[in-house]
Amino acid sequence: MGPKKIIVLYGGESSEREVSIESGKNIYSAILELGYEARLVDYPREFSSDILQDYNFVFIALHGRDGESGVLQKHLSEYGISYSGSDSDACLNTWNKSRCKELLSNNNIPTPRWASLAQLSESAADLSKLKEEMFMPPYPFFLKPEEDGSSIDVFKIHNEQDMHEAIKNCSNKSRPFILEESIDYRELTVPILNGMCLPSVEIITSESFYNYEAKYIRDDTQLVSLNLSKADQLKLDTLCFKAFNSLGCKGWARIDLLQDIDGNFYILEVNTVPGMTTHSLFPSSAKIAGLDYKSLVGEIIEGA
Repeated sequence: MGPKKIIVLYGGESSEREVSIESGKNIYSAILELGYEARLVDYPREFSSDILQDYNFVFIALHGRDGESGVLQKHLSEYGISYSGSDSDACLNTWNKSRCKELLSNNNIPTPRWASLAQLSESAADLSKLKEEMFMPPYPFFLKPEEDGSSIDVFKIHNEQDMHEAIKNCSNKSRPFILEESIDYRELTVPILNGMCLPSVEIITSESFYNYEAKYIRDDTQLVSLNLSKADQLKLDTLCFKAFNSLGCKGWARIDLLQDIDGNFYILEVNTVPGMTTHSLFPSSAKIAGLDYKSLVGEIIEGA
């Protein structure tokens, strides 16, 4: 293929646009420091297939539907250009939370219990009907969009009033959601990079959960290296690799998990285009492993 000439696609039109812009700028700067020829392109505003003619690699820094649903990966494959991360099938498997959890369950990989909703309704009668007709996890549980990231429109529900408030404050009710069991002990993440688990990280936040505020705004969120026994660390890494492989992921991804009080691990979701901001989990874990930001970006490119 010759020396890599790289386009960094960032921005997008999803609710995660601002996060993607920060990730993309950071990645682009690292790529220039690494000595590659590169161009930063706001997708889809500045993008056309003609741009690809002078480049042979795309670094996808698009969070949300634009970069994680698999549509972009399918188009890039059709253009015959290499790109970072997983292919379209794996992205499709991980982007939709219900599909992801079904695949995990089918492969005997533990994940919190869930129920799917076609859309939200503020009607008390509809909520009562929902309780009668379908599985409902016990309080507290989480209300989440079936397809979205960065904890946009994610609410922790402790009672029926919380549910009404969540529906009232939700930015987009007319889309599928899931109700998901809350496991309130430890929230963890395990980045996978080129066939290797990076250090496991525990997330400690003053918020009620690791929401948008905790991820990108608050300075008191702590990302702490997880100190497990060798046996538990092996159990955790094996589970993460099993999820990564079962969903068809490639290159790099971030596995988000919960641990209950008895030490059991549950896969929460898999991110095929992890955040790369200054607050993000993947570079924080890489730093613990002795891999600085620039080196991490280089590993992602070379492992693609």
